[in-house]
Amino acid sequence: MSLSPARRRVAVVGTGAIVSGGHLPALRAHGDRTELVAAVDVDQGRLDAFRAAAGDRVAGFTSMSAMLDAVRPDLVLIGTPPSLHREQTVAALKAGAWVLCEKPLCLSLAEYDEIAAAEEASGAYASVVFQHRYGSGAVHARELIARGELGAPLVAHCQTTWHRDAAYYSVPWRGRWATEGGGPTMGHGIHQYDLLLHLLGEWEEVRAMAARLVHDTESEDVSTALVRFRNGALATVVNSVLSPDEVSRVRIDCADATVELTHLYGHVNDDWTYTPARHVPAERAAAWRTPAQDVPSSHTAQLGTFLDAYDAGRRPPGSGPEARGTLEFAAALYKAAFTGRPVRAGEIAPGDPFHEAMHGGRTDWAAEERA
Repeated sequence: MSLSPARRRVAVVGTGAIVSGGHLPALRAHGDRTELVAAVDVDQGRLDAFRAAAGDRVAGFTSMSAMLDAVRPDLVLIGTPPSLHREQTVAALKAGAWVLCEKPLCLSLAEYDEIAAAEEASGAYASVVFQHRYGSGAVHARELIARGELGAPLVAHCQTTWHRDAAYYSVPWRGRWATEGGGPTMGHGIHQYDLLLHLLGEWEEVRAMAARLVHDTESEDVSTALVRFRNGALATVVNSVLSPDEVSRVRIDCADATVELTHLYGHVNDDWTYTPARHVPAERAAAWRTPAQDVPSSHTAQLGTFLDAYDAGRRPPGSGPEARGTLEFAAALYKAAFTGRPVRAGEIAPGDPFHEAMHGGRTDWAAEERA
């Protein structure tokens, strides 16, 4: 029986927890639009276990290049350690496949430029997984802010205060610049401040600090930033893996209302609250209620919008300027923290050391801070 034209052949690269727990359920939820045809993992035992869970008709490979040659998938979902993302994304694009890659899409703006060049040459697109944008609560909040329903955005707070112990950092690639690209600024808080950027739009200036207070890592275990947005709003951003009471929070105080999201690893409509200013009539505030349909933020929600873009032949959300913008914000935060001066949007260009790597060549930054 032949596949309908709308059903896309999908390969996954990496078969660990994020693929098994996030991407595989998303593919099953969109089973009328996708067929998982191949999986790649260098660990044969893990690959075999994934194939047993995913279905016997999923071909297994220990080499991505062999999979691309043999299968020629329409879509490739990447869930490997961060240092592999750029190489694997470029390889998939060159093979003509669209890509949905776990965050971070790559480890530097220079690596992003390679991905953009591969997109241009192939006509395919690469998106980064930032699933918090796609829950119905986030979609609703963005629409309200964009339409001015809540008044002008004024003050914002973005908080990722999580906890990771020494065992977490015993995994060899974690906490190292060359393999993870940074600490919680790149690997943890990036989800929340990506959502903040999605809600508030373009930023103009970042001032920041970073520190390594507990963990024996190359990169930071906490960072903080002050941000000025183009619309005039001021924001604080905190990224921590030192916080026993774990929470993820985005709060935006607008002229007519405060909108706040409090959750941990994913949100539903009930996680969003709207507090009207005293001058706002009750009937106006009632119109801000979250939509009747409750779509959790998830890989499933993002994959649906990705497939919609594929079917329409248009650039998917979370790619191109959107993907680069979040990566540029991370680079700006690191540059501001490590140089001690403000960083403006657009200033990190080729030739700037922070364009080449998030540490900007300052791998001994923590020793400099203590001096």
